Order: sequence, then C-alpha cells, then structure tokens
Amino acid sequence: MGQDIDTKVTKKAPASSEQSRRIAQFLASQPKALAASYSQAQLEAIDNALQGRSWQRHAIDSRGTFSIPFIPWRFYYVMLLGRNRRAFTRREKRLSSLALFGVIIAFTLVSLSLGLLLLYLLKSALGIELFEGHSLGIWDAVKSWFE
Repeated sequence: MGQDIDTKVTKKAPASSEQSRRIAQFLASQPKALAASYSQAQLEAIDNALQGRSWQRHAIDSRGTFSIPFIPWRFYYVMLLGRNRRAFTRREKRLSSLALFGVIIAFTLVSLSLGLLLLYLLKSALGIELFEGHSLGIWDAVKSWFE
C-alpha cells in the first residue's frame, strides 16, 4: 500500500540460460551479417518459436549417413524413439481404441485356446474319454515327443 508502482516502466526479466543457449545456437547457425541484424524483439520471437521443440529429448536418437558402393549418392537415416507428447487427434484416439480392443480380443482368444489345449491334454493324460472311440490325436502327438 505504501509503495507507488510506475506502470509505464516495466523491468524485463533476465533471459534464462536455456533461452540464451537456444538463441546462441540459432545465431551460430546463421551467417554473421544476418545474425548481427536481428533485433531483440526478433530474437525473442525466434526463441518462442524454438522453445516448444524437443529435438533432444528422445530415448533413442540415432542419426547418421552412409554410402553404397558404386552409387554416387550418400544416404542418411534417422531413428527416433520416445514417448509421444502430442495430443491425439480424434482419428488417432479412435484407432488407438480399436487397436487396444484388438489386442485384448487376441489375448483373450490365445489364452482361451491355450487353456482349452491344456485341459484337453490333462484329460487325455488322466485317461478320461468323453466320447468313445473319438480323439483329436493331440495327446498321441505330445506323447510321441517324449518317447
């Protein structure tokens, strides 16, 4: 209450070390004459544009070049792997849900099939016949592996 605040004069916050590093890297990649021509407002706008980028935050970041003998060109490859930080679009959400549903159905079918196979093998090992004279032949095939 006892302090007068001058609203016309605003003090600029000091640049963070990360902001200074981003601007320095950007300016180093530019020709010297062009790098010297940027105003402070332009540099701040460039930093704002660059700060959302997370190029160096991948669990796997492998980049390189290679050449193939007798071909005059060089090729490059980029292998990036990391957590997706972007928001899903509606289509991606739908596809993701369908893929999850498919994985759950496949897991359920494989588990059910293996469970029924194990029950059949247990029944056959105990000598229980549900239908006289009928067999799938699975027990005979399994027994032949151990003979």
